[in-house]
Amino acid sequence: MLKPMKPLAATVIVSALCFSVPEANAEDAIEKAGVAVGVTLGNILFLPIKAIEVTVGAVSGAFSYVVTGNADLTKQIWRDTSEGPYVITPDLRRATSRAARTK
Repeated sequence: MLKPMKPLAATVIVSALCFSVPEANAEDAIEKAGVAVGVTLGNILFLPIKAIEVTVGAVSGAFSYVVTGNADLTKQIWRDTSEGPYVITPDLRRATSRAARTK
């Protein structure tokens, strides 16, 4: 009884794989290329600015400790300036654009 079912099952599986080709939209490729270009250009600007922000935060945090002696203030300054993101990614871009649309 199982022998006749194997060719039938194989035929159904092969047919399903052959005839269920996902659609390839040109708009998806254009959108992906646009996102890649935008993320790259954004990182060209964002990375140096983030490096400057981290450096200034490290220096100002150390200066605040020397002036005030308050370790909590210093840690807060370092935490605020050294937190990520360090690189703009497509997922980050989608999350920010989705948040902007919901406002």
